[in-house]
Amino acid sequence: MTVNKNNYLTKTVSKRDEENYMSKILALDTSTENCSAALYLDGEITFREFESPREHTLRILPMVDSLLKEANVKLTDLDALAFGRGPGSFTGVRIGTGIAQGLAFGADLPMLPISSLAAMAQGTHRLYGATAALPAIDARMGEVYFAQYELNDKGIMILVGQEVVTKPDLLTSEFGALDKSVYSVGTGWGTYPEILSQLAVKEIKESTELQFPTSADIVLLAAAEFADGKAVGVEDAMPVYVRDTVTWKKLPGRE
Repeated sequence: MTVNKNNYLTKTVSKRDEENYMSKILALDTSTENCSAALYLDGEITFREFESPREHTLRILPMVDSLLKEANVKLTDLDALAFGRGPGSFTGVRIGTGIAQGLAFGADLPMLPISSLAAMAQGTHRLYGATAALPAIDARMGEVYFAQYELNDKGIMILVGQEVVTKPDLLTSEFGALDKSVYSVGTGWGTYPEILSQLAVKEIKESTELQFPTSADIVLLAAAEFADGKAVGVEDAMPVYVRDTVTWKKLPGRE
């Protein structure tokens, strides 16, 4: 790990038991306070990240440019472009989606929208070897974005059920009992620790090194989806807010 003159972290990921997919994919994410970009080259992942809630538009493209230059790769050499499609900050998700669509359109690349919650779940496996995770992002207004993930036989965290946005106390009353150890991850746990700790699970382990989704995990998930033929065209690469109606209610005449 190194810190460059722009103050962002540069890392190369050593994976655990995931398959090495033979593809070249760029990923970027601005869905939360963390701004990151990653490059997947036939199994090797290099990424940059910087926590900068109000500087995503200034930092993300320089991150992308430096990754490509250092790897001596052009956008047109890639197989696909991935991005964090949410849920998360409405502004951050829109920024990441728009920039990713622009890059993919210009280079004529297919796209891979990846869940922010899935990326955090994958991060718990990368860092701790977790086989089950409960990612939660603080959604403001007294709510959290939440989902349950479990590891498959290819080393990929898979969604169990669906992603939701809900009040933490409702979540603890509606979540079914889970007789296994899980990792907690995300800002939702930091905001509502006493409430979420009441979830009916065998054991909750903390992901102390991981608070936000990062492109290192997004790009690995994207490589797996690309291998499964799940890439889409630019016009179909949409953000996912989970709480769509809130965005539209802020506009006059919208409901």
